[in-house]
Amino acid sequence: MAWTDFTRPQYARPALRYASDLTDREWSLIAPFMPPPRRLGRPRKTDMREVVNALLYIASTGCQWRMLPKDFPPFSTVQGYFYEWRA
Repeated sequence: MAWTDFTRPQYARPALRYASDLTDREWSLIAPFMPPPRRLGRPRKTDMREVVNALLYIASTGCQWRMLPKDFPPFSTVQGYFYEWRA
């Protein structure tokens, strides 16, 4: 698909931290599929959108878990969600 005057603004990401971050529109499509918080145990403090953004960052850059930038949730949290969702 070639870039056109119509499609270029649709896929522009000027206000996001990283090119792999989700736009609000993309998140609105993914959010309904996120697992709800568990009834038992500690309440969830982690933002699921940030977990998905971190996973997309790792997938797009190929960085190691421990090299995840500090503005994402801790790598162990992201890794835990990834392993849980993978299973």
